[in-house]
Formats: sequence, C-alpha cells, structure tokens
Amino acid sequence: MKQLRAIRGMNDLLPGQSPVWQYVESTLSELFGRYGYSEIRTPSLEATQLFSRAVGEATDIVEKEMYTFEDKSGDSVTLRPEGTAGTVRAAIQNNLLVQPQRLWYFGPMFRYERPQKGRLRQFHQFGIEVFGIEGPDIDAEILIMTARLWRELGIADHVKLQLNSLGNSASRTAYREALVAYLSDHREQLDEDSQRRLERNPLRILDSKNARTQELLADAPCLLDFLDEESAAHFEQLKAMLDAAGVGYEINSRLVRGLDYYGKTVFEWVTDSLGAQGTVCAGGRYDGLVEQLGGKSTPAVGFGLGVERLVLLLETLEVLPEALHQQVDAYVVAVGDVQSAALAAAEQLRDEMPWLRLQTHMGGGSFKSQMKKADRSSAEFALIIGEDEAASGQVTVKFLRADQPQQTVALAELPTVLQG
Repeated sequence: MKQLRAIRGMNDLLPGQSPVWQYVESTLSELFGRYGYSEIRTPSLEATQLFSRAVGEATDIVEKEMYTFEDKSGDSVTLRPEGTAGTVRAAIQNNLLVQPQRLWYFGPMFRYERPQKGRLRQFHQFGIEVFGIEGPDIDAEILIMTARLWRELGIADHVKLQLNSLGNSASRTAYREALVAYLSDHREQLDEDSQRRLERNPLRILDSKNARTQELLADAPCLLDFLDEESAAHFEQLKAMLDAAGVGYEINSRLVRGLDYYGKTVFEWVTDSLGAQGTVCAGGRYDGLVEQLGGKSTPAVGFGLGVERLVLLLETLEVLPEALHQQVDAYVVAVGDVQSAALAAAEQLRDEMPWLRLQTHMGGGSFKSQMKKADRSSAEFALIIGEDEAASGQVTVKFLRADQPQQTVALAELPTVLQG
C-alpha cells in the first residue's frame, strides 16, 4: 500500500520545531497586547466573492493562487489566501466599526504557488488591522511597534523598512495612465507577465523581478510625483513621526502591494539574509475596503507577517534563546515497585512549583535505561525515587548538567534544592 504523505507545500510542524513557533507566537501576541491590540479569530473558509471583491479580480492571488471549490450546496468557497478581507467582513458583520478597533490575528493562509523555502501553500500569518483612525499617527504606531518587535527578537540590524505612498484613487489613476503610456512605447521589451499586466494591473509591473523590465522602469514616471495634496501631506507627516521615533527607513517609489485595496501608505520590512525571499512583513492603508465590502466608509491600515519566513530568519541568524532547546527541567526516575509514589510525588511538586517542567518516566525499565532517557530529555535534574526513598518520603537529586554531587532530601525540601 502506498504510504500516505502530506499534500505538497503543506508541512507538518514537528515537536522539535514547535518551541520556536511558541516563542514567536507568544512574543508577538504579548507585544501587540502591550500596545492595546485585541485578538480576532476568523474562519479559514470564506465565500469566494469576498476575496474577488476585496483582493481584486486582476491580481495573481485571485487569478492563479486561490484554493476555490464548490461545497455540497453548490456555493463557491475559498480557503483564505490572506487575513485582511476576512477581518473586514467580520468587523462589518459583527458591528465592530461603531468605534475604532485595534485588532490582531494569527492563523493559516492558503495559496497555490510553487513551494520553496520560506514560502508554502499552507503558510501562517500574524496580522494587524486597525479601523477608524485616518491620520498618519496610526501608520507610525504600527511601524514603531514592528521596529520594537525586531529589537525584542534580536534581528533589528537585519531588517530594513521600505516606504512609499500610492496616493488616493484619482492620483493613482493619473499615474496609471502615465505609466501605461510610457510602457506601451516599450511593450516588446517587457517580459511576458508584464505585458499581460499592462492591460489589467499595470502598477504590478513596478514589482517585476525581470532585469530587463527593471531597466525600462528606471526612466518611467515616478509615482510620488503624482500624489494628491492630502496624500503627500500624510506621507510627510508619517516620515516626520518615524524620524522623531528613531525608526529608519528608505523611500522605494516602486513599492506597490499585490492587492488592489491599498492606497496612501504602503511598506515592507525586508532582509538580505534570506536570499530572494526578502520580505518579512508588509502592509499599508486600505481606506476604501470597508465600504467596498458593504460597510460604512472607514479608514483602515494593517500588515501581514509571515511566520515561516520569520522563523527561518531567526534560525539563520542564530538568535533564538538557548532555553528553547530545553523542554524539560526535571525527569522523575522510578526504580522498583514505586510508580504510585513517583506519580504522587510528581503531582505534589507541580502543586508547589507550577513553573517546573517535570516529566515522569513511564513504561518501566532498568535504572540504567531510565537514566539514559533522563539525560536525553535535556533535563537539568534526575529525581530518583527508589523503594528506600518512597518509604522515607525522600528523593535523590542527581545533577545532569552541573558538576555537583547528588543528594538525598525530603520531598518537602525539594523545591528549595531545585530553585537553588
């Protein structure tokens, strides 16, 4: 019988990897909470129309990458390819937008694309979505908050902020016409993807990875020259706030996002430590999306952060805490007919030392085999309970990582020994 395997691009997260993910998840959720953001959880499966209306019919995501199918009722449904559209839908449906909202989410997203290191078909994102605040101060806050995240993770020197403004709808339309006019004169020199985008989504050509296309773009009109007065003022105020907070950035006038709903501020945090997969976090403003999906006009801004790519960066830079590799503090070794006593002693220790990561040996075995497992567990201590210890209410403590003689102590004294 053929062995069953995971679907390509949808990977297992194994026990040896999960401590790193738990560290990243707890660091992000704790930081966002300190800034006053609340968690929202939305379904992985949504109506297909949500993404075609929000993300854009002419985007690569909708055209080529979505997992879309008909359910048993004949309705078209899609596994979410990103988190913003579902969050907006939930905010409208549940009447959250009667006041400003600072929200964060975490969960799996799905896109059908060629799997590679740091990019999977089922991937995971942390996201921030803020509704009801229109000034550049909130744009600045989420960028300042993200800069703090990099410092807390120890990677601040390895990520850089790229910043741009797309202006309002009218300024983007004017720029689009100028860009199309310029590129139409050089159509034959464009790569195949860019020729297709010229008709449907010309701003995405700015993001082309084709070297010849990038050479052509060197003389193309600059988006920042077409900004409306309000967007230009918003952008200048944002830069001033980042300067005052000491958050460095570089202006990238070709920076666009692959989703149609963005306007005004757009940004990416990029790294050169992962080769071609350089974007770690990206986002911007999407002031028109709530209204586009049936809600009242509501300003909004947010970002998405790829967890697989962030974990890869932390591992590449070797900045993960050493303690992540130690899953057990102490290992209980039970020798002889003392399993009941060992279990009771372990529970007493858990009552008195809730922080203690304590694993009790199960399944019997010789003293030698149990001590080998205790050593392999990465524990600092082996807590040995034999028949003599069980009878006297004592435990023998063997130090597995320190050059100290073992000692036998009363169970009641054990917390003092372990803490010392």
